[in-house]
Amino acid sequence: MSRLVILSVLFALAGAASAQAQKAMPAAPVVIESLHEEEVSSSQAFVATVMPRRQAVIGSAVAGRVSEFYFDEGDAVKEGEPIAQILTETINLQIAAAKAELELRKAELAELKNGNRAEEIAQSNAEMMSAKARMDYLIARRNRTTDLYETRRVSSKEEYDEAVSAAEAAIEAYKASEAHHQMMVKGARDEKIAQAQARVNVQEAVVGELEDRLKKYTIRSRFNGYISRKHTDVGSWAEQGADMVDVVELDEVDVTAYVAEHHVPYIPMGATVRVEISAIPDKIFTGTVVAIVPQADVRTRTFPVKVRLTNEMENGVPLLKAGMLARVQLPTGGTKQAILCPKDALVLGAGKASVFVTAPGPDNSLIVQLVPVQLGITSGNKIEILGSISPDSKVVTLGNERLRPGQPIRVLEEKEAAAAPTSTSSSPR
Repeated sequence: MSRLVILSVLFALAGAASAQAQKAMPAAPVVIESLHEEEVSSSQAFVATVMPRRQAVIGSAVAGRVSEFYFDEGDAVKEGEPIAQILTETINLQIAAAKAELELRKAELAELKNGNRAEEIAQSNAEMMSAKARMDYLIARRNRTTDLYETRRVSSKEEYDEAVSAAEAAIEAYKASEAHHQMMVKGARDEKIAQAQARVNVQEAVVGELEDRLKKYTIRSRFNGYISRKHTDVGSWAEQGADMVDVVELDEVDVTAYVAEHHVPYIPMGATVRVEISAIPDKIFTGTVVAIVPQADVRTRTFPVKVRLTNEMENGVPLLKAGMLARVQLPTGGTKQAILCPKDALVLGAGKASVFVTAPGPDNSLIVQLVPVQLGITSGNKIEILGSISPDSKVVTLGNERLRPGQPIRVLEEKEAAAAPTSTSSSPR
């Protein structure tokens, strides 16, 4: 038997086996949808980089020894959560001393506001009465001595002068005692109370300043993010203003592409665009143009265009990471006719895209064929596909996860193609 005959027999047997296997496969229930052809903006892929939406280098506001470090690189932190701690023994002593001084100032103020005690006023009144009694006695003595000296001439000049001087001193002592008693009754002057209140306010400010400084001994994150780098660790001396950690926010990321100046006028703000990540070939991301930085690199004449994506979590780790290589499909002017396919119809694997297209099978049945396609511009919930596929084809949009080429299908629902919004006016999905 010749070699050609053997090959013919083998091919016949393989075809029969394939047909038999096709009949053996059960019909898979699916939902299909017609493709849609319309005029869309021309697009071009640009190399881009995944960048965190926000990133910050958090430094130490005070100098001191690092006593605690609560996170390692890669850990997630929440807004306001402590990251590291500086030793606080010295400032705690300063705060304790300042608070004690504040209590003293408050006590002095309270003493002035409360006025003198009743016992103190009674004592002052008794001293005043004693001074008055002595004054009355010395005045009477002066009067007697004056009569003896001036009328009867039996008293000496020295005795007269002494009596007069003692009486005058007693009068002044009584006046002083009376004034002091009146001050005791009235209490402190308003000006004295105001001065004491001012001393309390000053000391409260000192305590507040020290407590605010104490807060700076705890290093905190200002937003939810991830520790991307530690600049120091426990036991190290941190200078004031020294870098402690880098924190990046990855709940949303910005994919930044540098676009030539003649393409920039055709990129609308808010446009929905497709993003491919080289490290994640089995997934297509959709983002929104949020910024076109109006400052070009003068050497390349390219402008940064930022496309914002909502990140996804996988095993507690953000799927998109800062620094990843990406490709962004951006409109670049002009229009063209394009075949638009529902995104749900795409089957991704090994960095390639395919769709299951319906085809006639044996006995008036329907089967599916896997057709490789290339992807173009995104338009709402549809995406441009390029390849060996007809605009009037129908593709599987639900139930395509476990289909195999040539497998029979049972159509549960057939959707008509709906016109997709243009890429220049579409909103984020």
